[in-house]
Amino acid sequence: MKIKIISMCGLCLVLASPAAAVTPDPCQQIVQQCQSAGFVKGDWKTGKGLWKDCINPIVSGAPPLAAKKPLPAVNPSVLSACKAKHPNFGKGKSEK
Repeated sequence: MKIKIISMCGLCLVLASPAAAVTPDPCQQIVQQCQSAGFVKGDWKTGKGLWKDCINPIVSGAPPLAAKKPLPAVNPSVLSACKAKHPNFGKGKSEK
């Protein structure tokens, strides 16, 4: 019985450790930041589109053309990790 309890406690410690935490995809972090800033998928006609008005300008480094909201600040290391992992992310369909 003691061995089972000790084993379970050890398992709990391993699962709770920071090393076991799942690191979110860096591109998904950008998506989440844009959503938190109020950008919505498909709302590009009002200047609040998730991709056209937020993600694409952040990834390309170009100013948004029609955005009605300020872009969120994205950590440069997250942006570079996203570009390294998914080179075509945020480039739009016509550039892929």
